[in-house]
Amino acid sequence: MMPRPEPRWHASPLIRASLAVHGLALAAAVAAPALWPWALAAAVANHALVAGVGLWPRSHWLGPNWSRLPAAATARNEIALTIDDGPDPQVTPQVLDLLDRYAARATFFCIGAKAARYPELCREIVRRGHAVENHSQHHRHNFSVMGPRGMARELQAAQDTLGAITGRRPLFFRAPAGLRNPFLEPVLARMGLRLASWSVRGFDTRVNNARQVTGKLLHGLKAGAIVLLHDGNAARTPGGVPVILEVLPAVLACAAAARLKPVTLTEALA
Repeated sequence: MMPRPEPRWHASPLIRASLAVHGLALAAAVAAPALWPWALAAAVANHALVAGVGLWPRSHWLGPNWSRLPAAATARNEIALTIDDGPDPQVTPQVLDLLDRYAARATFFCIGAKAARYPELCREIVRRGHAVENHSQHHRHNFSVMGPRGMARELQAAQDTLGAITGRRPLFFRAPAGLRNPFLEPVLARMGLRLASWSVRGFDTRVNNARQVTGKLLHGLKAGAIVLLHDGNAARTPGGVPVILEVLPAVLACAAAARLKPVTLTEALA
């Protein structure tokens, strides 16, 4: 049975507090015009706080966010390997082979436009038992400053693209670079999508030292972890090898030794 969508949107405590701040600031400025500089300062400070929270990918202040697996999945010794920015015709097939070698499942957060270029590769991901989830249609660098309509267009286009290719509409969304603003959560709720971030990452799009990336990931590899790696936009080692291909075997071996079971995010819902 497919998991039910998330409940309809409810404003987070931070958003409710922000609305109250703006309301009080407006009321104060109207009732006592001499206080308008203070009212404006309060509103500006509130905007800065909300913007700062949006730059914190693992934050729960703007709404629900999977930064770790649910308690039941953690109790089952499960972890989630999540792989972003693909599919990539050179890297993704090699990643799939490595996952097969360890009988591990992963969640691929795919960019809709890339999936449209390599649809068979997306279908191969699903055929091998993995999940394809929504990473927006174009992975725009300005995603976190878009309004609700722009965000909705990006998410809906990716839902349609990935659903048509794989036969399964995504249940999870990961924002480009993990950055967002308060408009995202209502859009997710309307589409029945869950936001997912991560608990551990190695910055494998920027760091080309595979040993350094591996060390960061293994340090946080424990039950309930959501691990972030990249098949698309992967940094290359000095020898020209995508970092994920040198890092993933060590992560999978360590998980196996610790009796950690890599599952898809959807499986972790059970």
